[in-house]
Amino acid sequence: MRVLAAVLREFNKPFNIEEFDVGEPGPNDVIVRVKAEGICGRDLVIWRGGFKNLKPPLVLGHEIFGEVDGRPVGVFGAITDGTCPYCKAGKENLCLNLQFFGEGRPGGYAEAVIAPKNNVFELPDSDYVKYAAAICPLATAIHASRLGNVGPRTRVLVTGAGGGVGIHTIQYLKYLGAYVISITSPTKADFVARYSDEVITDREFSRKVKDVDVVLEIVGAATINESLRALRREGVLVLIGNTEGEEIKLARPALTVMREHRIVGSAAYTRREVLEAVDLVHKGVIKPVYRVYSFRDVNQAYDDLMNQRVLGRAVLTF
Repeated sequence: MRVLAAVLREFNKPFNIEEFDVGEPGPNDVIVRVKAEGICGRDLVIWRGGFKNLKPPLVLGHEIFGEVDGRPVGVFGAITDGTCPYCKAGKENLCLNLQFFGEGRPGGYAEAVIAPKNNVFELPDSDYVKYAAAICPLATAIHASRLGNVGPRTRVLVTGAGGGVGIHTIQYLKYLGAYVISITSPTKADFVARYSDEVITDREFSRKVKDVDVVLEIVGAATINESLRALRREGVLVLIGNTEGEEIKLARPALTVMREHRIVGSAAYTRREVLEAVDLVHKGVIKPVYRVYSFRDVNQAYDDLMNQRVLGRAVLTF
């Protein structure tokens, strides 16, 4: 099946808009007509060549929302086998054979996607853009907050708070009743302040904030050492992302040793958390924050993201 797609043929180079063969649907597959697709930070890392096991050509995108036979649907962003010990324990985000759309198979930067039937779920309405903007970031926040045991009055520091994951994360943390300290750029500070108890724009932010209970580390290498300096004894740093794809180095490992920090990786989210995110967005508890781009303007979207000109999520529409 040939569809119009944004094809990554070389890392760190513009996408080509072209017809691309995405294969043929099998007996357990459906064809999803894509209406909106979110651009994830994971996509940016892939675009830079940060996943050494991936080779172009690639059709990226795992935040897929559209229609099957005219019905509004979303697509769970990763295909799992359902049989491994983690899947059976309800932790399919840790599936031994997990395969993301946009990596092991063509993803949502295209007019249509072939998806297994059991990866497709009904949406409560057809406002595809809001779901493409918020569901992946919000489900990520739900999962990471549980790993950090965040609850009312927990002091939580969030790096990259004005980005696609960050702006939805801080909203969710306020919903939980946490005390939110946001790290962001000066240009995004005023908006981020709507969902924060404190906003810090300094690179050396540990000079201004101390003894937080939990860090939700979205940025990675560029901020993790400042985050650890701000983390209290026995505090938890949940590592959500590493946006630049650079090697993470601990500048002062003795600090983490002596404070008995826990550094916990956060692997995306479960299907249950995706559906929880859909419910929160549908009910208006979380307000999606995004900028819309036509599918053909994907290269402009990437340029804006790379230069931090996007508040929240960039969403491609078809």
